[in-house]
Amino acid sequence: MVLVVAVSVPLAAGAAASKSRAVKKKPAVVAKAAPAKGKGRAVVARTASSPKHSATLVRKGRLVAVRSRQVAMRAEPIRASFGQLSGLHGTADPLDLKSSVALVLDQDTNEVLFSKNSQAVLPIASITKLMTAVVVTEAHLPLDEVLTVTQDDVDTEKGSRSRLSVGTQLTREEMLHLALMSSENRAAHALGRSYPGGMSAFVTAMNRKAGELGMSDTRYVEPTGLSSRNQSSARDLATLVKHAHGHQIIRDLSTSLEYQVAVGQRQLQFHNTNGLVKNPEWEIGLQKTGYISEAGRCLVMQAKLAGRQVIMVFLDSAGRYSRIGDAERVRKWINETLPMAHPATAQPHVPTLPVTSVAVPKITS
Repeated sequence: MVLVVAVSVPLAAGAAASKSRAVKKKPAVVAKAAPAKGKGRAVVARTASSPKHSATLVRKGRLVAVRSRQVAMRAEPIRASFGQLSGLHGTADPLDLKSSVALVLDQDTNEVLFSKNSQAVLPIASITKLMTAVVVTEAHLPLDEVLTVTQDDVDTEKGSRSRLSVGTQLTREEMLHLALMSSENRAAHALGRSYPGGMSAFVTAMNRKAGELGMSDTRYVEPTGLSSRNQSSARDLATLVKHAHGHQIIRDLSTSLEYQVAVGQRQLQFHNTNGLVKNPEWEIGLQKTGYISEAGRCLVMQAKLAGRQVIMVFLDSAGRYSRIGDAERVRKWINETLPMAHPATAQPHVPTLPVTSVAVPKITS
């Protein structure tokens, strides 16, 4: 695939076309722009008179012709997610969710309120960091110990960027905060690397904890989620969310709106990757987002809805904001359709929506 980018270069003053000449050419497509003060800005449009892009520059209210040239750039092809390759997006559901996998549980009773392909095993991206946080927290390592970002923490899997440059020093608690709230990959990797016994011991601890929790569909190979070999099912992740919610520090750090850290001489401001935490209509107790192309957009949350403590898992959502839209659809459905939480002696409520799924084998890579 070739991506063509038009780069606008102003003509010499003597060659600049006047506004009347520009009108005389009558291009098939006209680029419009309001007059601007100060520096000019270019508006690009393709004309019928030229196979190349032409443009006008609005400078002090006047139209000035500019010359454009095309620069061919190679762009990486868009990868299909594992869920798309498995046909999971073909599964219809009554809420018309954009996530191919979804599971909603009553946290107190384990009652399944909604399920869609919840048995499918897929890459989980940065939802991985929730297990990273559990292992770090339960190891009772000193939170005030200073950790240093090294070259080993630089992402060679996806080449993703980070605001934590090599040499950055933060406490273990600050690293945990950024990993959970802002999904900082170098912070998560540093947490695993600094574990007693190193990275291999940390990954072993992650898988051991998954086994202890009965997460039989889950496998971890690293602590960030950048690897598509970190895989799980919605059922397993609901178990993880319920367990992680028992740790006050994970609840607090994952739902923090923003956090500022000192990096050298600078103060860097980080924000939560989940915009729902600042929505007053939500009462979120724990959350984690995730994305790599193989996993699609992912989201897990614990929230209070209609008097219930609810766990929500959304995997392999196709659009940038669709996982948030899916969570809103579920919230609206629960608030409008399901009764308030039952007393412990009451009979379990039977879900009004059917369980939808397709048979999907476990995917490995």
